[in-house]
Amino acid sequence: MPKLWNETIEEHRRTVREAILDTTWDLVAEYGLLSVTMSQIAEKTGIGRATLYKYFPDVEAILIAHHDRHVTGHLQQLADLRDRPGGAGERLAAVLKQYALICHHRGRHGTQEFAALVHRPEHIAPAQRQLVELFQGLLTEAAETGELRDDVAPTELASYCLHALTAACGLPSEAAVHRLVAVTLAGLRPTG
Repeated sequence: MPKLWNETIEEHRRTVREAILDTTWDLVAEYGLLSVTMSQIAEKTGIGRATLYKYFPDVEAILIAHHDRHVTGHLQQLADLRDRPGGAGERLAAVLKQYALICHHRGRHGTQEFAALVHRPEHIAPAQRQLVELFQGLLTEAAETGELRDDVAPTELASYCLHALTAACGLPSEAAVHRLVAVTLAGLRPTG
């Protein structure tokens, strides 16, 4: 098979998969998590049910894939901030701010049913590990330059940041999120 044909098939598959993910999310937003069926998804996406089942076995698998895509996008945003030019402390502040904003928006746009479905340990653990490693790397770098405290292990500081900033989910405004980030950063500064 010519390479161009393979790329065309793969692109078509990616397009169909993305359409399924987006359509399912739209249906869940409109009708609720427990009301969406595979038949509705197939019809609204414009594909046959048999085709839909070639991509996903059930609605839950589609929602988990949608969430994985979403999380991957967030991790890429954070990695891009980590990798941009500038000092480690400045980049760390940018990453923490973005993570807090992600948490804040998640708290506003998700339902408890959806969170219970996609935030099971087997689904979220790999992303959580990546996040901790991303934070640890920046914290280590900033501590080595003297911008942050070095009397606490970067692993512990990464855990502190993650737990502190998760509180952004329940905050009433982005201004409150910015204050939370400032308090979190203050806890990272060298003592004495």
